[in-house]
Amino acid sequence: MVCIQCGENTQVTNSRLQRRNNHIWRRRRCTRCGSVFTTSEVPDYGKAWRVHSPSGRLTAFSRDKLLLSLYDSCQHRSSALEDASGLAETVIRKLQGSVKDGIIESKVIAQTTVVALNRFDRAAGVRYGALHPR
Repeated sequence: MVCIQCGENTQVTNSRLQRRNNHIWRRRRCTRCGSVFTTSEVPDYGKAWRVHSPSGRLTAFSRDKLLLSLYDSCQHRSSALEDASGLAETVIRKLQGSVKDGIIESKVIAQTTVVALNRFDRAAGVRYGALHPR
């Protein structure tokens, strides 16, 4: 990776696996200007997973689409964005066991999401369930 300040190569000075979120946190230092910054490596589920809809279509999995549906369900909460972001990570972690050959059923996503929402906030779970049939 190159420096975000000067474009020169960087060295990793610290690295930590974040098992809970399935990403890697890295601290980097520029070999020329000495600038220090942090990066995160996260899986690209959109390239790895395909969603099989009831109509038979296969589409790329979208964390953003999941996040927006969770945000919409949590809008009554003052911390809706933070809650939706954490819930998206929880749902994705739970979905990992349901992916077969890179394909996951849309109804599995909806079921997993509504269960997570119901445990977190019953009103959000009801709202999500009304908008996303299982």
